[in-house]
Order: sequence, then C-alpha cells, then structure tokens
Amino acid sequence: MPLHPQLALARGHRAATGARPLYEMSLAEARAADLAAIKADRGTPHPVGEVVPLRIPGPDGDLDARVYRPAGATGEPLPVLAYFFGGGWVLGNLETSDGICRRLCASAGCLVVSVAYRLAPEHPFPAAPRDCHAAVTWLAAHAAELGGDPARLAVAGDSAGGNLAAAVTLQARESGPPLAAQVLIYPNVAYGSDTPSMRDNTDPYFFNRTSVGWYWGHYLADPRDGADPLASPLRAADLGGLPPALVITAEYDPLRDEGEQYAERLRAAGVPVEAARYDGMTHGFFTMTGTLAAAREATARVAEYLRKAFGVPG
Repeated sequence: MPLHPQLALARGHRAATGARPLYEMSLAEARAADLAAIKADRGTPHPVGEVVPLRIPGPDGDLDARVYRPAGATGEPLPVLAYFFGGGWVLGNLETSDGICRRLCASAGCLVVSVAYRLAPEHPFPAAPRDCHAAVTWLAAHAAELGGDPARLAVAGDSAGGNLAAAVTLQARESGPPLAAQVLIYPNVAYGSDTPSMRDNTDPYFFNRTSVGWYWGHYLADPRDGADPLASPLRAADLGGLPPALVITAEYDPLRDEGEQYAERLRAAGVPVEAARYDGMTHGFFTMTGTLAAAREATARVAEYLRKAFGVPG
C-alpha cells in the first residue's frame, strides 16, 4: 500500500527543511537528533506505578538499567521483560525506549527492565550482546528481589534492540536462563543483506540502505565479525530450541525481508512464531506512539502477545 499519509507529510516536511540524514552527522549530533525525534513522536508518558534506576553487573563493569513496575501490583511475583532499545548499536539510551517500556509495562502487566548496553564504536561487537545476556542472566537470578518471577522471563527490542534480543536467545539456549518468549521489532539480523527491501528502500528522508551500512560500519570492528550468529542471528546454523517469537516488520523498511526470513527460519526450526507486517509504515514507526495509530496498535499487539506468553489474565 502507499506510504501512510502522516509519514508522507513528515517526509515532505523533512525535504522542505533540508533535514540531514543521521549518517551525515557526527556521532554526537546523530545521538542528540535521534533522541529528540523519538521524544517528539512518543506522546505523553504513559503512567505506570513506579520507575526506578538499577545497576546490573555486566561483563566489563556495571550497566545502567530502569525498572518499570505496573500500577496496582498486588505483591504477587510479576513476569519480567528485558527490553533493549534501538539505535543501530550506535545511538540510543534508556530514554530512547522510555515510552515503549511504559506502555508495555502498563498493558502487559509485567515488570519491564530496560538495559543500557554499551554502544559502538566506543565498544564494538561483541560488547552489546555480551552485556545483554549478562543482564538477562542477572535478572533471572535476582528477579525475586525486584518482585519478579524468574520462570516468566522474556526479551524484546526494536531494530538493533531486536537484533540483541535474538542474540540473547541464542546465548541463553546454550547457557541459560530459560526464556518464555522473544519479541523482535523490525530486527536487523543479517550483516551484508542484499534483499529486495534492502535494495528498494533508498529514500534519504527515512531509514534506508545507507543507514544500515553506516550502523554496521560502526558496530563491527572487523567486517568478518558479521558472520558471527551473535551479530547476524539469521546466519546461525540452527534456530531450533529457541523461545516462541513475535516478529514485527514494516513495509517501507530495508530490514523488512531479513526480519521475515528470520521468522520463517524460526518456524521451520519448530519454534512457534507470530509474524506481522505493518503496511504503509517505515522503520522506526513502533516508537511513534504519540503520532501514529499503527504504533499504538503494534504496542497493544506486543502487550497482548506477552500477556499470553506469561499467562497474565486479559
């Protein structure tokens, strides 16, 4: 279908004002611009019961995190969702995913723990997947201290965060902890991907093929690392034994095809999979809950999926 009218208007505004792509900015400029855009589109912060800072031991030092607790919690242990923000492993911070974490916490009735993994190029691959797995392992061991249920632990993330959630499931399959579900929102799962969606999406006013290459170029210290399944989960020889998955993609996204290929590979390996493509949407739409009805619908779908995975009454 055509590009959604609201996104078409946004594109026209960017073209009229001469907006620069993030990949033409310095890292500091890109990080600030990315956060400002997300804040502008996420809407009024969704109310939750409590948001508290947390420090989690990582493989090379403590990691900052935030715990989101739903309002009206009864004292019974709650399911736990570890959430990893997007930003191409280069941009993003805990504030980037604040809007999404609030909505999922309130709608899914679970604790949400957002983890600030280390960013590239200062900390290239494999720092981020190691950080994320260490955080999830710690959460499994200490969930009860937070009021959580370690037997109902899931992972989720958007874009690079989806990549990291997938990487965590591969690590957890080998060394734990057990995971109840994974939610991958337009994940980048294959370095060097040359799919039709990668070739077709070149619009400089949206996330495009050049954007993808820019992020990978900062993330990988050596291009050969792109073959590692923790960098490119789609390259894993075997996807069997991974937790059930919800995979969300967007029509006008260079990562669309690889995300859908990953869903198909999971399904072929015997993993229960739900997949949903949001037509008319671009990469990044999921965080635009203040401006796009489709973003609110997608977050509601994720929340519903998590409630079922966790066994939380509707």
